[in-house]
Amino acid sequence: MNSNRRIAHLDMDAFFASVELLRYPELRGRAVVVGGRSVPPPRPQADGDKGFARLRDYVGRGVVTTSTYEARALGVFSGMGLMKSAQLAPDAILLPANFDAYRHYSRLFKAAVARIAPQIEDRGIDEIYLDLSDIAEDTHALGQRLRDAVFKATGLTCSIGISPNKLLSKICSDLDKPNGLTVLGADDIAARIWPLPVRKINGIGPKANERLAGLGIAIIGELAAAPPEFLVEHFGRSNGAWLHRAAHGIDERPVVTESEPKSISRETTFDRDLHAARDRAELSAIFTDLCLRLADDLQRKGYASRTIGIKLRYADFRAVTRDLTLPAPVADGRQIRKAAGECLKRVPLDARIRLLGVRASGLSPLAEAAPDTGAQQAELPFPD
Repeated sequence: MNSNRRIAHLDMDAFFASVELLRYPELRGRAVVVGGRSVPPPRPQADGDKGFARLRDYVGRGVVTTSTYEARALGVFSGMGLMKSAQLAPDAILLPANFDAYRHYSRLFKAAVARIAPQIEDRGIDEIYLDLSDIAEDTHALGQRLRDAVFKATGLTCSIGISPNKLLSKICSDLDKPNGLTVLGADDIAARIWPLPVRKINGIGPKANERLAGLGIAIIGELAAAPPEFLVEHFGRSNGAWLHRAAHGIDERPVVTESEPKSISRETTFDRDLHAARDRAELSAIFTDLCLRLADDLQRKGYASRTIGIKLRYADFRAVTRDLTLPAPVADGRQIRKAAGECLKRVPLDARIRLLGVRASGLSPLAEAAPDTGAQQAELPFPD
C-alpha cells in the first residue's frame, strides 16, 4: 500500500433530507422521509405540522429517496418501498423530492471544496473523492477545514474519511456519521477495519455477502484471513483476488478528475400498472416526455447518441430491453422519440407495464449530431 497518498471520501450527511430541513427547520429531530410520487407539498400551519403529509397516508409504488437519521433509527432507509416504510414509521413526515434544490446545494458544496482541494473525482450529487497528497497541511486540520467550508457554503454537514486509498476512505466516511472526520493509516486496518461486516467494503453486495456468510465469513478480518486460493476457488480468479486485496486494504485506483459517461437515461415507475391498449394515450405522453427529457440531458451535457434503447418492466417484474444503432448520432427529441418508437415495436405489449425507460449510449460530442429535419413529430402514438 502506498502510505504517501492521502485520499479523502466526502459524503454529505442524509443529503436530500438535510436540504429539506433547511427549508423546514421545525422538522429537525423528527423522523422525515423524502420520496414518492404525487406527494402533496407541505403547507405548515400555525398550530403545528398538520400541513405535512404522513407516511401512513401514502398509497402507491414510490420508494424512499432518503430519510433523516431519526427515521433510519426506525428502520427506514433509501430504496425501501414507502408502503413497507409506513409499517415501520407510520407517523414519519413525508416530503416530496426537490431535485432542483439538491443540485443547487451539490454545486455549492463542491465549489467550496474545490477552492481548498481541486483534485476532485465526482461520484454523484452528494459524494466526492479528493486527492490531498500534494497539500502541505496536517491531515486532521485539513479535514476539519474542508468540513467547515462545506458548512459555511451550505449550512449542511458532511462526513469525511481520509486514508491512503479510495476503498478505505469510503469505509471511513461512514464510521462516525453524521458530521464525522475519520483519519486512518495502514497500521489502523486491523483495529478499525477488520471488525466490520464484510458488506462495508464497497463492491460486496447482498449476493456476495450471502455467499461469504455461507462460507463462514462475516467480518472483514475473517475475509483477510481466508487463503487467496480459497477465495479464487469460490469466486473466480479476478473476484477472489480482489476480495483478498480489499480485505487487506489494498487499492491503487487513482482519483479520476475527468471521466466520460457511457450512457444517459431517463425512466419512470408508474403509480399503477398501465395497459398498452387501454392506457395508450397516457403511455404515449409519458414515453414522449421521457425522450424529450433525455434530449435535454444530452444537449445540456454536450453529447449526441448513436444508440437509443428502451427498457420495460412488466407487472410481474420481468424486464426487457431493446436497442437501435443509428447511422449518425442524434440529440434532438423528435429523432430520439422516433428511434425509441422503433425499439418499442420489437417488444411484446400484451402485459401491463410498471416501468418505462429510454437510454442513450454510444455517446459523442454534440457537434457530431445529425441535423434535425423537423419532419417527424414528437408526439407519436404508443404502438398498437
